Amino acid sequence: MAKRIPKEKINFVKKLRSKGWSLPEIYKETGLGYGSIFRYVKGVKISPRYINAWRGKRGGSIKRKERLEMQAYKKAKEKIVDLNTKEKLLFITALYWGEGGKRDFNFTNSDPEMIKLFVSCLKKILKINLNEVRVSIRIYEDLDREKSLDYWSKIIDIPTNKFVNVDVLKGKKVGKLKYGLCRIRIRKGGNVLKYLQALKKRVLEVY
Repeated sequence: MAKRIPKEKINFVKKLRSKGWSLPEIYKETGLGYGSIFRYVKGVKISPRYINAWRGKRGGSIKRKERLEMQAYKKAKEKIVDLNTKEKLLFITALYWGEGGKRDFNFTNSDPEMIKLFVSCLKKILKINLNEVRVSIRIYEDLDREKSLDYWSKIIDIPTNKFVNVDVLKGKKVGKLKYGLCRIRIRKGGNVLKYLQALKKRVLEVY
């Protein structure tokens, strides 16, 4: 059973927040977990007296985040200079393993970079003719059908008249899945599915 946090400590956390203290600062001062701190400071307004100092801390956090991201990218760039065909094939195998269908060949996601990369791999690595690719999208009824079609068409460079279906679901997803989900299939894709499954099996054998 979780230990109950005294009301006095909760009020102390709120007081610190109102003075512009950051979450890491409150953590060091109180020893409470970040989840608890976030829950208690939610909605607490920063006093006008401390607002400039608080904004300065936020700016520092953003700069710190950007610096760490740049360091991570530099490290990744040093590690991966280029990818050969085998490595790209393993990458698409891993993508399909995580997001692809198990009984028939289909790949569905809302991430445009992932969909774009997957279609590119189909074309360049697996040598699939784009005329064999079947594209459909799934959107909620509050999304604009034509905008969603145009969006995915530009992402994968396939004209909208080549899309085979638009599946409209009931309900609203405001702020989520802005352009819906894109589904990629291949006409008679059974052999491609078997090949990717075999590659996955082989990776498991030698890993």
